[in-house]
Amino acid sequence: MAVAARVLVTGFEPFAGAPVNPTEWLVGELRRDPPALDGIAAFRAEVLPVDYAKVGPRLSEIGREFRPDIAIHFGLAAECSGFRLERVARNSFAGARADNSGAVPQASDICEGPETLASTLPLAAIHDRLRAGGLPVEWSDDAGAYLCNMVFTLSRAHACQGFAPEMSGFVHVPPTGEGKPLGNAQLLAGARIIIGEAVRRQSIS
Repeated sequence: MAVAARVLVTGFEPFAGAPVNPTEWLVGELRRDPPALDGIAAFRAEVLPVDYAKVGPRLSEIGREFRPDIAIHFGLAAECSGFRLERVARNSFAGARADNSGAVPQASDICEGPETLASTLPLAAIHDRLRAGGLPVEWSDDAGAYLCNMVFTLSRAHACQGFAPEMSGFVHVPPTGEGKPLGNAQLLAGARIIIGEAVRRQSIS
């Protein structure tokens, strides 16, 4: 018999060049109205700091408190044309830019582990469901050189003490609003599809 999963969704606070981060709004909406699915034992949504020194300890804290089975991380990428499904985390700070504190890490590995780590979200099923729902979706093999890639790597590598989800991955989203690829309603609808597909895959595995 399948065991219901503990599901975590994360977004980020605003950062330089992005005074409004739609993933922060998304976290707030999911907190206000969590997904009601049979396969979810517990649900949590958290906004992560855009700070290289703080994000790892924050994931460890969440891990100790919540122990997620599934972690779905969302981040903002201005050049997205829809939901960007990240297939690969790159274990490197090469090309990193300054965080909200002004810090820039040296070009080194993010953590102990392989050079790349693949998402364990059911990306093909998510892609098909988003398209069937009329939502724009695209693929990516490069999660960037900022906090998004760092969180993706730490999550997949189980590099933060207490934080070891069986399934995790990263999805970039574009800015939302009039004239943008997504509105807030579409962002929320797509996030719920992604959560639902992850829970469905976990329940049959």
